[in-house]
Parts: sequence; structure tokens; C-alpha cells
Amino acid sequence: MKEKSKEDKGVEKSEKGEEKVQIKSSSLEDLPGVGPATAEKLKEMGFQTVESIAVASIGELKDAGLTDTSAEKIINAARESLKMGFETGLEYMEKRKIVGRILTGSKELDNLLGGGIETGSITEFYGQFASGKTQIGLQATVNVQLPVEKGGLNGTAVFIDTESTFRPERVMQIAVTKNLDPKEVLKNILVARAYNSDHQMLLAEKAGEIAEERNVRLVVIDSLTSHFRSEYSGRGELAPRQQKLNRHLHSLQRNLADMHNIAVIVTNQVMANPGMMFGDPTTPVGGNIVGHLSTYRVYLRKSKGNKRIGRLVDSPCLPEGECVFEIGANGISD
Repeated sequence: MKEKSKEDKGVEKSEKGEEKVQIKSSSLEDLPGVGPATAEKLKEMGFQTVESIAVASIGELKDAGLTDTSAEKIINAARESLKMGFETGLEYMEKRKIVGRILTGSKELDNLLGGGIETGSITEFYGQFASGKTQIGLQATVNVQLPVEKGGLNGTAVFIDTESTFRPERVMQIAVTKNLDPKEVLKNILVARAYNSDHQMLLAEKAGEIAEERNVRLVVIDSLTSHFRSEYSGRGELAPRQQKLNRHLHSLQRNLADMHNIAVIVTNQVMANPGMMFGDPTTPVGGNIVGHLSTYRVYLRKSKGNKRIGRLVDSPCLPEGECVFEIGANGISD
């Protein structure tokens, strides 16, 4: 029985004669040191797959009753099975072919973002009230359900609402303009109201757990910093707020964008920078933490009538630029 177990998992001898376990299955119980009881506890904690173990820290696994040595052994085995080492730029480029894009409805805005809202990344839209942040999020929850050839991903959406901004009536209105059944569209949007920052982080974790089962391709958080801003006030609370926000954003990137190739949209509030004497004093909440961890940052501001101006502030591969689009009864358009 022992030999069969090794054969099922695959055992490879290193140059030093040490055995390296190669996991051929995605089951947690195939990892060395993980029995049925430990696997069940890990799943209760949100570790559903070998991938989730591979990107976990030793401290996170210790909560399942594991020692430092056992946790490190399990994590290393998971990483070994997934070949989480170096690869060439050419190999990485091949992996990038799975990246999809969700069209916004405005060709100008799509061009600004390099072809639409990218999966596997966090896209942040920030601006003052009525600048169009929520509207872009609602539009994306409809567009992600479209076929790929029409600018969608044939997927479902998760909308985490922190400011009571989700309006099914608006979603139905946008769906009609796309020739979609409004009720079917609403069925494919999973909505949850977050009542505090801890609840918000828990809902983001739950979204990762149901991602494969429900074919989730988009997660919208509207807004990212609302609860953090209200719960942590004053300079004395700034450090713990930023640390918690940092953990939240890392979880969004790791457990949603990276692991499941999901497009993550976060909207962000702004504040006025009193130290700025000239120019636009508008500054996004969250400071450098949000700035560093958002893959794309778009600053939205209101113009005349229904027009909005979008400015790409940061991107790893695109130049800064601006575009003009419109928000009307039909949703986002040029």
C-alpha cells in the first residue's frame, strides 16, 4: 500500500538522493502530511485547491493546527507540483494568451485600457461622486456575460456592494440595449452587501471559493476604501488601516486575479490634498498601497452633460492618456 501511494503521487530522486514528491492530482489529500481531517480544516479556511496552498504563507496554514515544519513542507510540495519557479520570457508570453478582456461599451475607453478591462489584473477607477465609477462597474457586469466575439467572456459576475449602489433596474436597462434577457442577466450577477471591512474581505474570499463552480470572470468592489475610511479615522489609525488594506488587495490579486484569471474592478473614493497649491488637488484614498497594487489606474471626472473624461494614470505597459466617453440610458458609449 505504501509503494502504491508513492507511485500515485510520483517520486523523483534528487542529485543528493532526497525524494521529491510530484503531485499529479489537484486534491489536497495528495499533499504529503495532509490527511482527511487536515484537508477538511484547510477547506473550511478557504484553501480549496493545491494552487491556494502553493500561494499561502506558513502563518496562514498554522491556523489549521500545523507546525512550522509541516506547513513549510506542504507549501513546498504544492509549489513543486505546480512548477512555481523561473521560466523564460517567451514561456511567460505564452501564458499571457489566456488573458481576456471585457469591453466597456466605449471604444475610446477600451483603447485607453489597451483593449478593455483585463483579466488577471486589478483595474481601479477613482474620482469624485457622479464621475461614473459605479456605472462602469454595472456595465461590466452585463458585458462580461456577452460572447467573446461581442466583447464579453461568457461568464458571471460578482458585485461586492459597500455603499448600497447596486441597482438591478439599471442593470436591466443596460441588458435590454445589449439584446439580452434582463432577468437572465441578473441571475448571472452574484450581489452581496458588505457591512464592514472584515465582511468585505470575507466576501472577496468567498468569491474565490465559488469562482470555478459559477464561472466567475469578473469581480467588482464598489467601493474599495469606503469601510476602511470610516472605521479607521485619524492619523493614529493610518498604519493599521493601510496594513489591512494591503492584505485585502494582495488577496484580491492572488486569490482572484492570479489563481482564477478573473478581472477585478475596484472603485475608489477621493479626497482633496490641501498641500497642493496648483493643479488638481483630487487624490485617491488609500495612498501608495492602492497605487502600487492596482495594475491599471483610471481617474474619472465629470464634464458637460453626460460626458465623462477618463485619464489613465498608471499602467505597466501603456502610456498615460485621456479619453472622452458618455454615460446615458444605454450605458457607457462614445
